[in-house]
Amino acid sequence: MALFSSLTPVFIAIICVLIGIILKKTNGEKEKRGTKSKPLSRPWVDEDLKDGTDNHLEEEEVDEEWQGLEENVAHVPFSVERYSEAEMIKRSQMFYELLNKRRSVRFLSDEPVPREVIDNVIRTAGTSPSGAHTEPWTFVVVQDPYLKHKIREIVEEEEEINYKKRMGDRWVNDLKRLRTNWIKEYLDTAPYLILIFKQVYGQLPNGKKKTHYYNEISVSIACGILLAALQNAGLYTVTSTPLNCGPQLRVLLQRPANEKLLLLLPVGYPKKDATVPTLTRKPLEDIMVVM
Repeated sequence: MALFSSLTPVFIAIICVLIGIILKKTNGEKEKRGTKSKPLSRPWVDEDLKDGTDNHLEEEEVDEEWQGLEENVAHVPFSVERYSEAEMIKRSQMFYELLNKRRSVRFLSDEPVPREVIDNVIRTAGTSPSGAHTEPWTFVVVQDPYLKHKIREIVEEEEEINYKKRMGDRWVNDLKRLRTNWIKEYLDTAPYLILIFKQVYGQLPNGKKKTHYYNEISVSIACGILLAALQNAGLYTVTSTPLNCGPQLRVLLQRPANEKLLLLLPVGYPKKDATVPTLTRKPLEDIMVVM
């Protein structure tokens, strides 16, 4: 009994040491996991511009039984004109030559553009494929001078902060050769501004949210088609992703909460004295792999 009493403090000490080691190891693993999951600091990242493709809606928010889509869509015979090989080669070459002339133009004229042309190019963008044919896009066309100037004020205010604080020296230096900065005169002078919003979810008549599958990819494809349609019509633009401006522009344009700004396109004719950087494109062998 005396021996047991004398050894008790030793056992207690050993147990305390073991508990301490276990706790230290557990905390270390938690810190390690926390370090791994902690994202890199990127102050320039815009929440609206983040790819939300994999973000699923909360189960209670979504009507799993009905998504507002027809259960049985009628199928009809599909027939198109088929070209000869020679005609295919000719048409593909001509389309490449047309699109190869596309340039980002920052010096746009205030010369009027027929509204019907804008309607047609957006109709063309609306032919884009989308996840489950949800068509998760909204094209806001701004031609009112007051609204255009308010957009410019919002964009320039945020862009100055982006250039001076958020983007970092590397990004700013990479842009110097293109002679671009936070001053966006084209937002006033271009006859039209097209703001493309992605609908991260839809709204059903019963008030529940409707899933928009691959909304980011779907709207991005539509933007590409829109750029091609503008080039085909003889109009020019510069692709603009106004960092950290989405919420303010959404309020200004009275867009609903399910829409997030993806792209802003000033659209018009180039000024007579417009210039563009001397750039080259990668050759085919650098962008295509044939297996």
